[in-house]
Amino acid sequence: MTQSSVPPGEDSPFYELRHEESRALLSRAHVGRIAFLHGNRVDVEPISFIYDEGWLFGRTSLGTKVSALGHRPWVAFEVDDVRGPFDWESVVVHGSFHILSPEGSEYDTALWERAIKLLRESIPGYGTPADHGAFRTTVFGIHMSEMVGRAARTRGR
Repeated sequence: MTQSSVPPGEDSPFYELRHEESRALLSRAHVGRIAFLHGNRVDVEPISFIYDEGWLFGRTSLGTKVSALGHRPWVAFEVDDVRGPFDWESVVVHGSFHILSPEGSEYDTALWERAIKLLRESIPGYGTPADHGAFRTTVFGIHMSEMVGRAARTRGR
């Protein structure tokens, strides 16, 4: 792990990750948790994703999550790498959820093509009969508006 610009204090193992450390965690993770407003409560669901320069891309099934996000697209998204109680990294992203489609503006089409390319590169058998997630036909992007990384590490690690 690279050293943080805000190392643990004398009495605390907790510190903030640098921007590049947060991006590195998003780049190596494959599953995170998306939090969104559903009715009068906040719901949290695990979801697979791919990070690419200010966006999180993935695919999901039509259902409660997509329906709720169609009305209120603001989300929080969290990824963790936990090795022990005082040996972990966590990144929280705030942003907006977008259903991607090949139809629409030039920008929308380019974003959809970017997502599909990344999905094909990272999901074994994507779009073939060997694709275990073929029922997840809704491609999405989360545009990141804020990212905060935190970590804990005891001295000597």
